Amino acid sequence: MSTTSLTTSLPVPAHAARLREALLAADFTADGLLELLGAPAYSALARSETVPALRATRGDSPLETLVRLFLLQGTVPAERAAAALPLKEALADGWIEETDGTSGEASEMAGQVRATVDVRPYGGPEGQDWFIVSDLGCAVGGAGGIGSKDEGVVLGVGGASTTLAGITVRTPVASALDLGTGSGIQALHASQHATLVTATDLNPRALDFTRLTLALSGAREAELLPGSLFEPVDGDTYDLIVSNPPFVISPGARLTYRDGGMGGDDLCRTLVREAGERLNDGGYAQFLANWQHVEGEEWQDRLRSWVPRGCDAWIVQREVQDITQYAELWLRDSGDHREDPRRYTERYEAWLDEFEARGTKAVGFGWITLRRNAAVASGAVEPSIVVEEWPHPVEQPLGETVRAHFERQEYLRTHDDAALLAEHFVLAPEVVQEQVGLPGAEDPEHVVLRQNRGMRRATRVDHVAAGFAGVCDGSLSAGRILDAIGQLTGEDPVLLRDRTPQAIRLLVEEGFLLPVGEGGGA
Repeated sequence: MSTTSLTTSLPVPAHAARLREALLAADFTADGLLELLGAPAYSALARSETVPALRATRGDSPLETLVRLFLLQGTVPAERAAAALPLKEALADGWIEETDGTSGEASEMAGQVRATVDVRPYGGPEGQDWFIVSDLGCAVGGAGGIGSKDEGVVLGVGGASTTLAGITVRTPVASALDLGTGSGIQALHASQHATLVTATDLNPRALDFTRLTLALSGAREAELLPGSLFEPVDGDTYDLIVSNPPFVISPGARLTYRDGGMGGDDLCRTLVREAGERLNDGGYAQFLANWQHVEGEEWQDRLRSWVPRGCDAWIVQREVQDITQYAELWLRDSGDHREDPRRYTERYEAWLDEFEARGTKAVGFGWITLRRNAAVASGAVEPSIVVEEWPHPVEQPLGETVRAHFERQEYLRTHDDAALLAEHFVLAPEVVQEQVGLPGAEDPEHVVLRQNRGMRRATRVDHVAAGFAGVCDGSLSAGRILDAIGQLTGEDPVLLRDRTPQAIRLLVEEGFLLPVGEGGGA
């Protein structure tokens, strides 16, 4: 990976529509790249290995030219560039430049040109052809990877940004806030279902890149405001707040794109706690975050204390690293491992000193979702705060799964055991039953229900719960099903009605069973 050098003067989107037309005409899209490069070369780009892609773009087609310009960040003859894009406008607007560093019209078509920014094709959730604009070498699939020590560097598409986009609830809303927008990925997604999108960032360059991303993707303009956290939006409230903040827990704030500038996990805590009063009733706030695992404190209790008043919460820890793994990860991210070994050792020591001073033994990473609830805010009901660890594979996108989680929590909060027994349920789609036991055994040792979609949960159930779930088709109430099971097994139906609601509640909470609504739908 190479060190990134920041472009001092960014392009302007004056002719972004014409450039977009040219990119699409050349099939410079996510699907087009995969077809041109092939899966091995396409995957190699994500590892910052460019040789396979260079070999696959030896021709002079417009698509190959665009790949070499914007993804491999090489120089190409101006004549080839003119065949792939509107050269005059691209030079005038600053998307590309002549190799001597000047801008404007190419004086000779035989000259060489190069890109000034990284432009990466990005497929939208409904097949849209979008483009994410970032600093050179700072997009997954870019030529150089990150490895940058420039304070104001703006990154492109990465695993964290696509994860957040995948878990975000996508119901139509009037207003959405992308806090810490970076290159505008979350704002771009929000523009598809929010009437008004506001994007903020402490780094003014990030707002310029967001403007380019939206324009080149053919999306509506957003309100772009400079500043930290919620400062730029005064007292405004929103139906949706999303943030992939600079959550790295580090000694100091060297890099704006990743280091929060507050001690420990204070930035993430502050962001979560201040979000509650910025949400409209029923609105969601969704974040990626890091948090400390501190000696003498349960990490679940630490995160529960972050949840603001008036909100329900679902917090999922996806990964935990010990402090040495964590320090090494982010030292590599900034390229410190390629410096003088003595300097690297000093920086490593500084990270460990910081963790030791705070009593930090590990760092967790995961998702935090808040939902503003008027009944909780008024004190009429207790908040639902679910904090769990789930390091297992999931199936993205999870936005609908997140929305359904809060709907189920609300349902369970308003249904006691008697109400559950009177309810009708259906088995959720893609749930299968697994029987575990010794080969040839007449009866299984235990039964597992497993989801093949969403969170892909699995839960062990007894024979009554398994039988109950298996016959839930919405036609009979839970109580009548238990009565029938009692008759078949010889168990006392009264005892079944007494003990089974707890199992039903768990199966509903985790999404294995869905209550049937008044209209007959689950």
